[in-house]
Amino acid sequence: MTQVLYPGSFDPITYGHLDVITRACRLFDHVHIGVIHNPAKTPIFSLEERVAMIRGELSSNPHITIHSYTGLLVNLASQLGVSAIVRGLRAISDFEFEFQLSLTNRQLQPNLETVLLMTDSNYSYISSTAIKQIAMYGGDVSSFVPPRVAIKLKERL
Repeated sequence: MTQVLYPGSFDPITYGHLDVITRACRLFDHVHIGVIHNPAKTPIFSLEERVAMIRGELSSNPHITIHSYTGLLVNLASQLGVSAIVRGLRAISDFEFEFQLSLTNRQLQPNLETVLLMTDSNYSYISSTAIKQIAMYGGDVSSFVPPRVAIKLKERL
C-alpha cells in the first residue's frame, strides 16, 4: 500500500488544502494529514480545533488519517512508515521554499521523497493568512473555506 503524508498548519483548512488532499487520494492508497504545532507561529485556532475542523471535513473518507505532531516532519514520516510527502504549490514563488524543504528533508531522511502538486487555479492566489485577514474585517470567505470553517472563523474573529 502506498502512503503519503500531507503536512501543514491548516489554520484554517481551505478549499486549496482539500483540493490537494483529494488529488493525493487519487495517487496514493492512504493519505496521512499531519497537523503541526509550530511554536514559531501564532495560530488563531488551537491544534485540537484545527484537527477537529479537518476531521469534520474528511471523516467520511477511510483512506485518510489525521495526526497532530510537534517536532521534525521526517520523524513523523518515519513513525508512520511513509516514503513520500505531498505538498501543494500555489505559485512559482512557493517552489523555492518547497525545493529547499525537500532537500533538507532528504538530507535528514534519504529515502523520503517529496511530491509537489499544483493547486487548482481557482485556489492558487489565496492563503490561510489572506483568508484570516478577510474574515477579520468581516469579508465573505465562503468561496475559500467550507461552511463549517467559515462559521468557526466568524465566531473567532
